[in-house]
Amino acid sequence: MAVCNKKYELEAPAADLVERFKNFSNDCPEYFNFANDVFDVWADRDRNKLAMIWVDQYGHEKKYTFHDLRKLSIQAANLLLKHGISKGDRVIMMLPRLPEWWIFSLALIRLGAVQCHVPTLLTPADLKQRICFGKFKMIIADTSNADKVDAICNECPSLSDKVLVDGEAREGWINYQHDILYPVRLSSSAVTVSRSFNTKATDPLLLIFTSGTSKTPKLVSHPCSYPLGHRITAELWHGLDSNDLHYTASDTGWAKNLWGNYFGQWIVGACVFIFDIRGKFDPDMVLPILEKYSITSFCAPPTIYRMLVLNDLHKFDLSALKQCCSAGEALHTETFRLWKEGTGISIREGYGQTETVCMICNPAGFEAVPGSMGMASPGWEIELHDDDGKPVPEGEDGRVAVRINPNRPLGLFNGYQNARKDNEECFIGDFYYTGDKARRDENGYFWYMGRSDDIIKSSGYRIGPLEVEEAMMQHDAVHEVAVVGAPDPMRGAKVKAYIVLHEGWEATESLVKELQQHCKRITAPYKYPREIEFVHSLPKTFSGKIKRDILRKYAETGEGFWE
Repeated sequence: MAVCNKKYELEAPAADLVERFKNFSNDCPEYFNFANDVFDVWADRDRNKLAMIWVDQYGHEKKYTFHDLRKLSIQAANLLLKHGISKGDRVIMMLPRLPEWWIFSLALIRLGAVQCHVPTLLTPADLKQRICFGKFKMIIADTSNADKVDAICNECPSLSDKVLVDGEAREGWINYQHDILYPVRLSSSAVTVSRSFNTKATDPLLLIFTSGTSKTPKLVSHPCSYPLGHRITAELWHGLDSNDLHYTASDTGWAKNLWGNYFGQWIVGACVFIFDIRGKFDPDMVLPILEKYSITSFCAPPTIYRMLVLNDLHKFDLSALKQCCSAGEALHTETFRLWKEGTGISIREGYGQTETVCMICNPAGFEAVPGSMGMASPGWEIELHDDDGKPVPEGEDGRVAVRINPNRPLGLFNGYQNARKDNEECFIGDFYYTGDKARRDENGYFWYMGRSDDIIKSSGYRIGPLEVEEAMMQHDAVHEVAVVGAPDPMRGAKVKAYIVLHEGWEATESLVKELQQHCKRITAPYKYPREIEFVHSLPKTFSGKIKRDILRKYAETGEGFWE
């Protein structure tokens, strides 16, 4: 049965997952507002339908229907309106996994305001840089982050208001819990405006800072049509329908939260499961949660899966689990094998960026290909090019290029804010260049080779770091590994591996030789790491991606992460 309103018809996904992928199409109307045209439609259709189950690490639990969240977000929109937020205004949010994150995000969409979410791990200096660069008018935060805001707000000339979503009154802050009730109760049934806040699909919706794996984060701009692009993410990759309970392990400051805990999931009418863990991630809490709540679909970065497979997976009743996905970095085949053996479910990888939706994936209903990013998503015409912009032959690695003319894929960003040079470098002719390299096989499946600047050129060979990392991860001693190129007077560059060992292993010269021989047996001999350094940890972004630029700098100069 289709869910529809006068502006946008939301069709129920086909029951057969393979047919869903083959027949998928995604159109966007001229006017589109996710809150009004999708979320409220589900609220009207069934006032008792669950939209969210929220649980914290102490066992506290809250459940929200679509009807509940509609009322709360309308009330929050009226609060923002009362304090001067209007269509086009920029608002930055620094909230952990609280329900208020979704309440205020929906509220901002209703008003046509432009929102930006940042990780709670940012320092005051990080936050100041982002507020000033994006010229944000308001910040929405919680008590755990309010001190950071107060420390720098006087140095941010664009910032006029601060909203506190929890706790007691705080000087200089608008208190959400108090102000929606006093001096008069704000309406939760309609946004009280004298003019329409209808948004065109091309109007700005989101600003997202990239994770900054190689340099200062860039500010990505997405239009109001962006949520519809995530139909691919939820329907084709996650394989969801309206009866699913989906859990994506993601911080609210990452684009992955938009991929897995928001737009696509609610378009199909699924319920999202939000696990609010503060502090250091504890993998021992995840498997009991999957079991207790009978979660049907799970998505997490490879780092989390690597932690989970250390457990005896057979001890948990995961019979409700139907779909498992992973993205963010390449998933090693050993992790794939251990998870499949323990749960009976294949982990299906997908590929995209902060700048896109899921543009390549192992679709639900298809047999997952271990180690592969998958095939191109419907509506995304993807080619692999050499450095001159010419297509490379099948089986050779090339730059991932997305065709944007004559048809621009739904879910691709508009461009980077205040970054003309960056836009000129990635939008060339009829293509958007992602900055990644991949290889395509005879079956149309893509294999990730790394960022363009990660490729190691040694003695005339081009070596992808992921190939070496994959081989190293198959040794019992290796917990984590990152491979970069290090200067070498004879070869130009040599392969260097930074390795975090599993507990119980010692960093010795004999282990170095053993790991080198192990790599030679598994992959081409010229790819083995000629230098291995054992470390206690690897430098990572807030979203868990390895900062290879720091490792390269350390390999070249000895300066950087471990100073």
